[in-house]
Amino acid sequence: MPLLIGIALILALLIKTFLVQAFSIPSDSMQDTLQRGDRVLVDKLTPWFGSTPERGEVVVFHDPGGWLEDQKPAEPNAVQKFLSFIGLMPSAEEKDLIKRVIATGGDTVECKKGGPVKVNGKALNEPYIYPGDSACDDMPFGPIKVPKGRIWVMGDHRQNSLDSRYHQELPGGGTVSNDEVVGRAFTIAWPLNRIDWLGIPGTFDQKGLNGMGAAGTAAPVAAGLAGAVPIVLWRRRRLTRPSDAVEGTDLTREG
Repeated sequence: MPLLIGIALILALLIKTFLVQAFSIPSDSMQDTLQRGDRVLVDKLTPWFGSTPERGEVVVFHDPGGWLEDQKPAEPNAVQKFLSFIGLMPSAEEKDLIKRVIATGGDTVECKKGGPVKVNGKALNEPYIYPGDSACDDMPFGPIKVPKGRIWVMGDHRQNSLDSRYHQELPGGGTVSNDEVVGRAFTIAWPLNRIDWLGIPGTFDQKGLNGMGAAGTAAPVAAGLAGAVPIVLWRRRRLTRPSDAVEGTDLTREG
């Protein structure tokens, strides 16, 4: 029995470190795609093989610095620290956020008051934005050229998300380094009545969007693994309807 328990713990740690990690949504910044209390599964495998974030993906990333400076994480006890270390419960110490990738390295992104978000001059149709919200009226921006190796992220609840727009005075100009990205949230796993895939909206497939930018793509070795690893297959799945729809880490505490 001790041997079996030890093997199970090692497997749990390996899965959490290299494959999939669960996160809990503690705020409303990604509504209606994600609701407070949802548990999402994050693909941590493909980044190990050279995959970079793509437009439209919902990603979990470490605080780039200053995004959550006013948020003090809860102090866990010894049992909580151990269970979070092996991935069996969320971590209360790490500072991670969850947002949607709008633009990637090389893209030019902008949004004027009353208008849509534009990437490389192409207007985005964003059915995932929270009902009643504008695309950016609370914080217009740009045009901004996203540096190579970085991404521009925004919450789906635009008027309740302190995203890239609100951190332009920080190093990186509000963008997030690809190295800070934990992985892509590919499914809502809990509660049961909310189970759903998190695909990439069709607006990011529109013709000409790549004209001036360079979307992240997987390295050839990752493409080869895609045929064998279900998680990678899920990561390329596109939405077939508007999206109405972590405590692996306490995400988006900014609200």
